[in-house]
Amino acid sequence: MATIRLGFGRLNFYLLKRRSFLLLKLIAVVFAVLLFCEFLIYYLVIFQCNWPKVKTSAYDSEQETHETVLKAMFLADTHLLGEVRGHWLDKLRREWQMERAFQTALWLLQPEVVFILGDIFDEGKWSSSQAWADDVVRFQKMFRHPPHVQLKVVAGNHDIGFHYQMDTYRIKRFEKVFNPERLFSWKGINFVMVNSVALEGDGCNICSEAEAELMEISHKLNCSRELLWWLQPRLVLSGHTHSACEVLHGAGIPELSVPSFSWRNRNNPSFIMGSMTPTKYALAKCYLPHEDTVLITYCGAAGFLVVIMLVDLGLLASPFLLGCKLLRKFKTV
Repeated sequence: MATIRLGFGRLNFYLLKRRSFLLLKLIAVVFAVLLFCEFLIYYLVIFQCNWPKVKTSAYDSEQETHETVLKAMFLADTHLLGEVRGHWLDKLRREWQMERAFQTALWLLQPEVVFILGDIFDEGKWSSSQAWADDVVRFQKMFRHPPHVQLKVVAGNHDIGFHYQMDTYRIKRFEKVFNPERLFSWKGINFVMVNSVALEGDGCNICSEAEAELMEISHKLNCSRELLWWLQPRLVLSGHTHSACEVLHGAGIPELSVPSFSWRNRNNPSFIMGSMTPTKYALAKCYLPHEDTVLITYCGAAGFLVVIMLVDLGLLASPFLLGCKLLRKFKTV
């Protein structure tokens, strides 16, 4: 009787040890996949991005070497979901993606200034005061940055409404949080930030205000002439389309549309990196991890976990043992 009890005790101990080992394997796989998909993949992808080098000609290369380069990062259309159309799981997934991407880019690339070109929020044009306050808190957490990095924000149609929806209340509450500047200058480079929503067709009063602001900026940029009818920019960067495209305006002025920064709008979000001097600039696109890559990784890991469990329960032959048997049969033949 004592021998039988000892045998059962050893069997129970063996089964417990086996199940514990299986549980440890499952936990290790889950932890490794989560660590890769939610943290490491952002470092692996963004690490491949490099600041573009400003090209100089042989004639002015000596002069250019004395000009400091400003590293600017441009992103657009974050579309933080609100309380009406935003499901909690959708919020959690997409906002975590943008937060990790932004914080990783800050740490790896060390930009000096970051511009967000409109549509920061998805429901700013109709959100209540409390919903707006909640959205702002989430934005400030996601896009937190050290004091030496400047964050500049431009209003979009989802933030304050289209030209026929805009009112003083929405504009003022946006300006109270973000304090948007019309003219920002750093290292001899002038950035003019225009709310293009106000330039749409039938808002006559708003258009007049926008034109007045542009005229005021023109005077600031060229006060010696007192009159500058057009800003004549070297480069125009804009958001809203969620995709990257480039067009040439009159006199060969390029306009580049910055893609969306969110998985909700694109499978392959990205942002623009700009190296700029007072006379030249160079741009490069930096891609974020693809959403389908993360989903495929999770699906592959789930399948792998199922195989491990089936093998442990004896419902499926071990792929390693099966491969050895096939190899032995091949050798005997």
